[in-house]
Amino acid sequence: MISLARQVIFIKFVLNPNDMSDTTTTAPVLTAKDFVTDQEVRWCPGCGDYSILAQVQKVMPTLGVPRENIVIISGIGCSSRFPYYMNTYGMHSIHGRATAVASGLKASRPELSVWIVTGDGDSLSIGGNHTIHLLRRNFDVNVLLFNNQIYGLTKGQYSPTSEERKVTKSTPMGSIDHPFNPLALALGADATFVARTMDRDPKHLQALLIRANQHKGTSFLEIYQNCNIFNDGAFEIFTEKGTKPQETLFLEQGQPLVFGANKDKGIKLDGFKPIVVDLGNGHSPDDLWVHDEADIYKAQILTRIFDDPKIEGHLPRPFGVFYKTDRACYEDVMAMQLEEAKAKKPADLDKLLRGNEVWTIA
Repeated sequence: MISLARQVIFIKFVLNPNDMSDTTTTAPVLTAKDFVTDQEVRWCPGCGDYSILAQVQKVMPTLGVPRENIVIISGIGCSSRFPYYMNTYGMHSIHGRATAVASGLKASRPELSVWIVTGDGDSLSIGGNHTIHLLRRNFDVNVLLFNNQIYGLTKGQYSPTSEERKVTKSTPMGSIDHPFNPLALALGADATFVARTMDRDPKHLQALLIRANQHKGTSFLEIYQNCNIFNDGAFEIFTEKGTKPQETLFLEQGQPLVFGANKDKGIKLDGFKPIVVDLGNGHSPDDLWVHDEADIYKAQILTRIFDDPKIEGHLPRPFGVFYKTDRACYEDVMAMQLEEAKAKKPADLDKLLRGNEVWTIA
């Protein structure tokens, strides 16, 4: 059982990293092929996960991190097969708990590059509680949230991000749930890096993976991913050549919000309300909203541009880095606290056991 063997190696690596030390003095030059395993990729033909896997494998060699220092941890779902297909350390953990496993790993081995691969059901339903606490604690890990707005592995039930009135096997009359807005949720949990990309834009996906890795803190990257079996075309309006220019807004730091096939439309703020204007019709780029990744207030507005694309007069869906800020990472503060405790008072287990919290039972 290869999967079991890999997880045993992973546990051994965490508990005693010296057993896995590399005796070479010069790091080899890696390529995308070095991150490909001998495992058969078992996703449905045409699944968007193939593109995400390919882009991650292309980006990994550019990060300058040895493979033995990269760990990919997943939960349960189609996306969570990811560790089997990456030639790094990894663990296929349990439903919704990849964030908890990753937190423990990062706390004990802060030098590792830890990537969490999860889906909209895994991270926002059973794992929702773990997700928000990971974000507020700000461990230096990268979260790749594959959002296909459906439960794919269990054959097509609606998920926390499925749109209202969604007809599925578990909602035959249409879902009456109001869906989660993942990026708004992340900002509400005080995430320090919030971004969105898509499976069918490889260059943008690669750029966002690199940005996520560069951030010191929890990087939350939502990836629109097409499930061509149970929810085909969910994001088609954002990916197809005929509609993409009008329906997507790509955010660039310090640049005005411009979109359209001829870059002839822009977004300006009317108070706190974003409105679309036609450039050259009494408006110039100087009139437009200029994107600032450090502006938490405007980031809140951007995450709320989440209209149903079928509604007339809706705004284009933003992609890119919505918000980025610096805040101390949990594992760093924990290490400092432990050092302070050691400096102030040596550990005394006997004194702890015989401390004030002792009762005599008659």
